[in-house]
Amino acid sequence: MKLIGIVGGLSWEATALYYRLLNQAAARALGQHHNARSVIVSVDFAEALAYANAGDWDGLGVLLVDAARRLCAAGADVVLLGANTAHIVAEQVAALIDVPLLHIADVAGEVAQAQGVRHVGLIGTRFTLESPIYADRLRERFGLTVSVPDAAGRDELQRIIIDELTVGRVEQRSREQCVGIIGQLRDAGAEAIVVACTELPLLLREEDSAPTLLDTTALHVEAALRFALGAS
Repeated sequence: MKLIGIVGGLSWEATALYYRLLNQAAARALGQHHNARSVIVSVDFAEALAYANAGDWDGLGVLLVDAARRLCAAGADVVLLGANTAHIVAEQVAALIDVPLLHIADVAGEVAQAQGVRHVGLIGTRFTLESPIYADRLRERFGLTVSVPDAAGRDELQRIIIDELTVGRVEQRSREQCVGIIGQLRDAGAEAIVVACTELPLLLREEDSAPTLLDTTALHVEAALRFALGAS
C-alpha cells in the first residue's frame, strides 16, 4: 500500500474525521485489523485561519507548502489537503511538491458526473463559497452548474463551521439552519449538494437532505485509498 500524506489541523476535528474514515475504509477493503498507511503533518489552525481572514492566500500557501514538503520528506506517495478552503491554494502547493496532490473538488466532480448530476449546490465556509477557484473548477472540468447560498446563508455557514464545528460543538439548531440553506439550493435547481467543508459531515446526516449529499471528506478519503491500493 502506498503511503497517504495528509496536511491536517484544518481543523483538528476534521483531521480526526479523516483518520477515522480512512482507516474504516481500509478495513472494509482489506479486512478486519487492516488500516491505511498514512502520515499526518498538522498545521496550527489559528495561524491558517488568520491568513484566510486576512485574505492572505500567499501566506496560507507558504504554510501549506511547508507541511506538504514535510509529508514528502516522510515518504508520502500522495498528498491530501484536509480542508476544502485550503484548495484555494492547491495549485500553488501542487507545483512545489514532487508527488501528486489529490484535489478534493475533483473527486466531488467525478462522482457528480458519474451520477448524471448537472447542477450542484455548494455549501462550506464563506472563503470557499466566495472564491471563484473552487466553483470554477467544478464548472470548467466537469461541466456543472454551481449554485451557492445567498449572503445571509454564507454568513450563517461560516459561523456554524468556524465558531462551532471546528471547536467540537454540534448543535441541533445549526443542523436545522443548514437544512434550510440546502432547501434554498434545492429550490434553485440543485440536484445534489457538494458538502465542501470537512467539518460539516460532523453535523449533517444523509437524511437531512432531499438532494443527494456529496460528502467531500468521505469522497477524498475513498479516492486516496484507491490510489494507495493502485486502483486508480
